[in-house]
Amino acid sequence: MAPASDPDTSPSIPGAETDLQPFFVLHKASPSKPAPKIRRRIDLSPKTSKGSTEECNDNLRLETFKFLWSNTESVIKDVLKNLNVNVFDEIENWVRASFDAIRVCRTLEFTGAPRMYPILDSASIAASGASKQIFTALLFTKNMEFVDDISTFADLGEHLRSHGCYVANLTSFDFSAKNGVGGCLKTLLRQFLLVGIDAPDMSILASWYTEQANSEKPLVVIIDDVERCCGSVLNDFIVMLREWVVKVPIILILGIATTVDALRNILSSNSCLYLSVCEFNLGTPAERMNAVIEAALLKSCQIFSIGKHVSTFLRNYFLRHDGTLALFVKALKIGMVQQVYAEPLSFILRKLVDEEGAKGFDGDYRLQREPAIKQALELPSLRRFTQPSATCIDWAHALRELKTLRKFWSTVVMCLYEVGKYRKITLLDICCEMLEPEPHNSNPSDHTQLAKDNLNSLHDHHSRGSLQTEGYAVWASQILRDLPAAELCKLLNRWEILTGDITEIHEKVKKLQSLTTLEDNHLKRDLKEETKRPTARKYINEQKSNKTVISEQVVTFLRSMVRKYIQPIDNVPFHEIVFFNNVDKLQTALIGDPRRRIQVDLLESSKTLKCKCCSKIAGAPLPSMHDTSIMYSLAQEHGDLINVHEWYRSFKAVVSAPPSQVKKRLRVSPSPKKRKDTNEAQNRSDALIQAEFCRAVTELQITGLLRMPSKRRPDFVQRVAFGL
Repeated sequence: MAPASDPDTSPSIPGAETDLQPFFVLHKASPSKPAPKIRRRIDLSPKTSKGSTEECNDNLRLETFKFLWSNTESVIKDVLKNLNVNVFDEIENWVRASFDAIRVCRTLEFTGAPRMYPILDSASIAASGASKQIFTALLFTKNMEFVDDISTFADLGEHLRSHGCYVANLTSFDFSAKNGVGGCLKTLLRQFLLVGIDAPDMSILASWYTEQANSEKPLVVIIDDVERCCGSVLNDFIVMLREWVVKVPIILILGIATTVDALRNILSSNSCLYLSVCEFNLGTPAERMNAVIEAALLKSCQIFSIGKHVSTFLRNYFLRHDGTLALFVKALKIGMVQQVYAEPLSFILRKLVDEEGAKGFDGDYRLQREPAIKQALELPSLRRFTQPSATCIDWAHALRELKTLRKFWSTVVMCLYEVGKYRKITLLDICCEMLEPEPHNSNPSDHTQLAKDNLNSLHDHHSRGSLQTEGYAVWASQILRDLPAAELCKLLNRWEILTGDITEIHEKVKKLQSLTTLEDNHLKRDLKEETKRPTARKYINEQKSNKTVISEQVVTFLRSMVRKYIQPIDNVPFHEIVFFNNVDKLQTALIGDPRRRIQVDLLESSKTLKCKCCSKIAGAPLPSMHDTSIMYSLAQEHGDLINVHEWYRSFKAVVSAPPSQVKKRLRVSPSPKKRKDTNEAQNRSDALIQAEFCRAVTELQITGLLRMPSKRRPDFVQRVAFGL
């Protein structure tokens, strides 16, 4: 009997209806029994060796990706956390000051803690109404999508806990109309008391706060997204906290994405009067994006990067989604996956990061193998710089030079970004301009000379920049000319920090700094004396002239760095391994086309499953294929409408046809028992075939490829998806 009817291998219908799982097209077992296959042994040692090599390469790529992404992810988390440290410190100081103000007008009575309304003494009543309000911090996140703020509020809670505060993180789901105030209070008590409470009551929290001698620590409640909360539930929650503000000094931190008007729209006027508000602001999405780009793609020890087209796509993708950083990070992760698995030599990326390992470049046997050398010599970026008869590569020198070039490029881009800050230019915009792949204003002779220079030394790159690169350098030069002397000195100080690891650039920056320092000291020394003389105007003009000379020297230095170290990607050796620039694959992965993917998987199931018995006849349905794949392959022979009866007859003819391997066994099998079992497997009942047919039709309907028969045409089904 067919495997589909085997109760041990086929799921029952009720289980499939009640347990909803993702739909997978599974390979159908061979109609013949497995016993003869087990006894038959064929020597497949060469294929097994090849398969083990491919499996080893896949494991190596997987390890490379895990290593690279773990580094990138940790860097992104650290930079975002450090970006908010100053704001977190300000909030922590405000929490301490608010708690001290509450303790001034609070009376702790251990016996009266369970009372509904706390007792205020005369001193507390006279404290100018301080006990009547709840100290509330409004933290403006400036994000349209809350997904970027989840980790921010989690880090804020950890920061306050580390500084001796009791913290409860509540979400907008806790303030739903379905759960009411009891739901959010239950979550609050569970986080403070660390136990589950069936009947939540504020008196329980008051008793715990008094009896456990915890009154020396403030209670902080963080509500991450106020604008998504139910207004009536939030109103009742604030009224309840106000009634217990003396016995239970809870301090609120409310996350708001837009403005303070959003809080007024949610709460009633009375509830707003209960709050003593202090405002705090997080960095803008553009600032966070700049920090991520700087840490993950420029300053990190990681060598993986993105090309011009991908960076432009990610910039537009970031802006279209209202600056959602989480989607940008997701796109960066997908790009890294595709780059690592598409390039055979992608494991070099890990060697570039962990260059100082025990083996190093020369000790890695994978780089010395003939396939690795052959694949490297076939790279277009390396083929231009090596002889056609070359049979070996100095990996250590080539890859270290590649890393050095990336370091120089990143440093110059960061220097340009420091200039662009005066015009609020983002770092991603500068990266897009500096990654221009084709030089528009260069002569062919320049490229020839460049190839010759690179042949002698991969480090000696002196290509002319592209039109946009030179255009931005001109724009940056104009910004430098307009800067005052004090700002120019501050800019050089930042350049000194950025170029600390590159001696040849750092020395030139120090020389420019000395010029500005001498000029500044001379100006301060003689300004008082010269302004009292009649020639003060002439002196001021001389100072302006001196400042212009220094500015021109800084401009000349910047443009020389751009011409020397900023070059198109195509001129960088091994750029195919380092830079990911396939926009089509990235866009397909992000946006997706699930219906087309399902059609391809059904029509080419043998490629996905790597099945050899189903791929002998390309495009022709075979009995060993899955029922759904057979059905959809047969559906390609029809137009918009498919006659169910004809479709069923075609399906029956396919699944009832005996496989060629079974026929051969019938001829040579001497055992009548085996022949009898094989005949029974071929004699499939019509009821079983109809059941398989109905199940395959239902699966095609679930996947959205088929529309079931209507009352007007009960014998026809309609195809929904076309275009393959």
